[in-house]
Amino acid sequence: MDKKKIPMVSLFCGAGGLDMGFENQGFQTVWANDFDKDACETHREWSNAEVIQGDIGKVDFSAIPRTELIAGGFPCQGFSLAGPRKLDDSRNILYRYFVKLVEEKQPKVFVAENVKGLLTLGNGAIIEAILSDFASKGYIVKPTLVNAADYGVPQDRQRVIIVGIQKDLNKTFVFPKPLEKKVSLADALKDISKPEKDEICTAPYSSRYMSRNRKRNWNEQSFTIPAMAKQVTLYPGSPDMIKLGTDLWKFGDGGETRRLSYREAAAIQTFPKNMKFHGDLTSKYKQIGNAVPVKLAETVASEIYKIIGA
Repeated sequence: MDKKKIPMVSLFCGAGGLDMGFENQGFQTVWANDFDKDACETHREWSNAEVIQGDIGKVDFSAIPRTELIAGGFPCQGFSLAGPRKLDDSRNILYRYFVKLVEEKQPKVFVAENVKGLLTLGNGAIIEAILSDFASKGYIVKPTLVNAADYGVPQDRQRVIIVGIQKDLNKTFVFPKPLEKKVSLADALKDISKPEKDEICTAPYSSRYMSRNRKRNWNEQSFTIPAMAKQVTLYPGSPDMIKLGTDLWKFGDGGETRRLSYREAAAIQTFPKNMKFHGDLTSKYKQIGNAVPVKLAETVASEIYKIIGA
């Protein structure tokens, strides 16, 4: 017997990795929003949601449907360990639109994803403020730090998953135990055809890029897939990098050294291999790197469905 479809709203939806994972587990995205035009076009390729492109601060919330679930990954650049960690970064307040929508629509559950750095920003003051804001709207809120590699994603990618459940439901969310077997790069890329030249970023390699090892082998999991094309890590078939000194490496000899293609990066993020991404190459890498891995989203969705789908 097929699962009943549970409607959901998605904020900061991007290309839709989070939404796709939830849809694979019995949910249906009915309304979604993102500022990025290409990401919205990509989302429309595979979903039947009403996808609204634009600033969430200018959206009329009365036009957003009331659903049992609201999910999203509010922009994390201001929180990231990889970039400037500014307490006053204007992007850090975008989560408040998420809080406002939760307050107005009162879904049974909300799910938010963010970077690991959120937990320590401002010595923990930022995450405490975020949790307090959500809790004040009538929710039991729990953040969990997970590595996507533990849940069927061939990538070391640590992220914070925040789940809020209406207090009246008297339910708790428990993240499932890690899978016994991890998926390797060989598993992930075995059906991906050799890329065309226009599918690979060929920008010069910066001193930042050359400051550490950028290659994982076929039997390992990838480094985190970033949103910036120039920082995408090396294809596992590239020669091993050689350490020259502190924060200084060089490329090895004996083969072709190249970055992962955008389609290979998408496969590592567990998007379907035939997924169509809109925009230029830089935009495609950005959409893929910003996404929640589909398999990680499925793990969360499966547990959420047990809470509100019974």
